Amino acid sequence: MEAIIPSFNSYIEKTIIENWDQDALTDYKGATLQFHDVARKIEKLHILFENSGVQKGDKIALCGRNSSHWAVAFMATLTYGAVAVPILHEFNAEQIHNIVNHSESKLLFVGDVISTVINADEMPNLEGIIYIPDYSLTLSRTEKLTYAREHLNEIFGRRFPKYFRQEHVRYHLDSPEELALINYTSGTTGFSKGVMLPYRALWGNVQFCLDRLGNHIPVGSNVLSILPMAHMYGMAIEFIFPFCHGCHLFYLTRLPSPAIIAQAFADVRPSIIISVPLVIEKIIRKRVFPKIQNNAVRLMLNMPVISKKVKAKICEQVYEAFGGRAYEVIVGGAALNQEVEAFLKSIDFPITVGYGTTECAPLITYSDYHDFEPGSCGTAVDRMEVKILSNDPQNELGEIVTRGTNVMLGYYKNEEATRQVLDDDGWYHTGDMGIMNDDGHVFIKGRIKNMLLGANGQNIYPEEIEDKLNSMPMVSDGIIVQREDKLVALIHPDFDAVKEMGFSDEELHDIMEQNRNNLNATLPAYSKIQSFQIQQEDFARTPKKSIKRYLYK
Repeated sequence: MEAIIPSFNSYIEKTIIENWDQDALTDYKGATLQFHDVARKIEKLHILFENSGVQKGDKIALCGRNSSHWAVAFMATLTYGAVAVPILHEFNAEQIHNIVNHSESKLLFVGDVISTVINADEMPNLEGIIYIPDYSLTLSRTEKLTYAREHLNEIFGRRFPKYFRQEHVRYHLDSPEELALINYTSGTTGFSKGVMLPYRALWGNVQFCLDRLGNHIPVGSNVLSILPMAHMYGMAIEFIFPFCHGCHLFYLTRLPSPAIIAQAFADVRPSIIISVPLVIEKIIRKRVFPKIQNNAVRLMLNMPVISKKVKAKICEQVYEAFGGRAYEVIVGGAALNQEVEAFLKSIDFPITVGYGTTECAPLITYSDYHDFEPGSCGTAVDRMEVKILSNDPQNELGEIVTRGTNVMLGYYKNEEATRQVLDDDGWYHTGDMGIMNDDGHVFIKGRIKNMLLGANGQNIYPEEIEDKLNSMPMVSDGIIVQREDKLVALIHPDFDAVKEMGFSDEELHDIMEQNRNNLNATLPAYSKIQSFQIQQEDFARTPKKSIKRYLYK
């Protein structure tokens, strides 16, 4: 295996040297770093690590919103040979303390918001806390670290007396099985698991993107970063790949609302869009559907002679809403709502859906939009095998399992949990249920752990019912839960639309009751919805924006 996989860090080295004077990282509406600025900052952090006693293999945690400085700190950690521990900034203080302690991190980089919520006393083994916006020390527990930070520019000047140039960029030579990072899963059920990802898994994902997307995306083109970089999907596909390809990344450093994202698409005009379904669905429902759901447009769409022209026009408008330059829109993290998917497919919009898990850093399946099949999440990516554990994978549901270059080493300090998902032959058991058609397209039907049992032992996958529910009038989002042996829909209405239409509570209730009847007309007897409850507040969500179901059981 070793022979075919080059050093992952050599890709970072190469892109910095080749794109030295190009723009690399921009905080949206803020400062821009060119590739040589990134290299210089990485070098200074290496000096800080070296002089404060950080050894190769030591853990360095990072927790903060996306920003250029977050990206630099992450790359500095890997290129030094330390192990990165990215922590989602949505986690609460206790979760952050847990992860820092469990991972045995030596240093912690924190963003502006996080620095005010954490308590250093709860993390007794940390040697220092570094403030991401300016790399100042907010805590130092060793004299070496304090000295190194105070004399950083001086040491840098002594080391590079003339000036810092391309030939000075030399990074840690990693090997495929070496641990690169530990990523803690969303941790919705109790204490989360630390996924140990080796360099080969990062390389497998980046090489796949360079091979499959690289020739469609011009070097130097723009990419907008929306997903949290501490999450593997955002990190691999929206950060590491475009950086290694020489793109210019823009970070939405504040919490992105659909309005801000829409504005950023127009300003940045990204060459590819990586997203979760929620963002795409909101833009389509709020900005596109209102324009085309009038009678004139509907009438024209039903006239064979001109419908093609009308569809092309609509597609152009939708494409413009995403900045007008994207090769394609890739959705991952959850399934795309079928109504939105069918609409985008009907106008020939370049949409596609991929599938992955943190344990695969993250890619398992993906198809280019030319090969996209509605309802599917693509075919196995290069260097990964995928199979369905069922007697008839095309028709009978089975668990999706995968093995190959992208698979993790295991869970950190948790052999029991590792044994539950990694079998002796190297297959990773995803816990997702699906089928696969004859040309390898995978269709996910639900999570094993979300599965509900019908009165006569039938398997009910709530996701399939929810997909239909969420396309119904005045529904913003909903989940199906089981109370005793009855299925109940918890619905968070689209209160903006309710207010706009001036509906009373009673009218809203009638609409939802009608929705329930319409939905039940499409469902088998054992999975019909008995009642519904209105949720006034939006659901609590994971960083991937999926609903934390366990809170509503």
